[in-house]
Amino acid sequence: MNQLQQLNQFKIFTSKSILSNDFLEDNDIQMSDHFNWMNLILKRAIDLLGAFIFMATIGFWLFPIIAILIKLESPGPVFFRQERGGIYNSRFRCYKFRSMVVNKEADIKQATKNDPRITKVGRFIRRTSIDELPQILNVIYGNMSLVGPRPHPIKLNEMSAATIPGFNNRHLVKPGITGLAQAKGYRGETQTFHQMYFRYKLDLHYIKTWSPIMDLKIIWMTFISILTDNENAH
Repeated sequence: MNQLQQLNQFKIFTSKSILSNDFLEDNDIQMSDHFNWMNLILKRAIDLLGAFIFMATIGFWLFPIIAILIKLESPGPVFFRQERGGIYNSRFRCYKFRSMVVNKEADIKQATKNDPRITKVGRFIRRTSIDELPQILNVIYGNMSLVGPRPHPIKLNEMSAATIPGFNNRHLVKPGITGLAQAKGYRGETQTFHQMYFRYKLDLHYIKTWSPIMDLKIIWMTFISILTDNENAH
């Protein structure tokens, strides 16, 4: 069994990591030279403009329809709010359309394939990533960006930081509704060390090579990924 196969069977939720020399800590991360005050202002302007255009063209009619469908199928709130990790390991309330029946496990246990907690409407909005769209509100509030490393639940961050040296480097920038990892097809549940590790490496690559143009490319790549590959979205 080669190293990649071994990593693929390494369960991040139940095991402690013993890392080889190929997985050294990224202590001396060099952020992209494009992270300067002018480009960060431009990034924020793109975030707000993108959020406004979305709400003015799609959100104003799509949100009420999804809200009605959610309420018709199962009792409970339209939105699911969960504390997640933000920039510099800060914490914020992340918004999603509720896709599961209301229960205490929804806040701490990741959804799995064929998860009985997921409603029929929920399965559709998760497969199409519509459930993530309320994070436009987080973008407007300023605790998220349109593009950046995906924000994880606090518990998942803690477990990942304990098994992946340098994991918290992904929190040097604002989290995003989509990111390079998602544009490359890394979506859905993270069961194995392999899945989380390579998401982290893509997040790190984003931070090291970021530019405003890169954000626009990732948005386009994400759109194509959603249309062509929904297997991991559950």
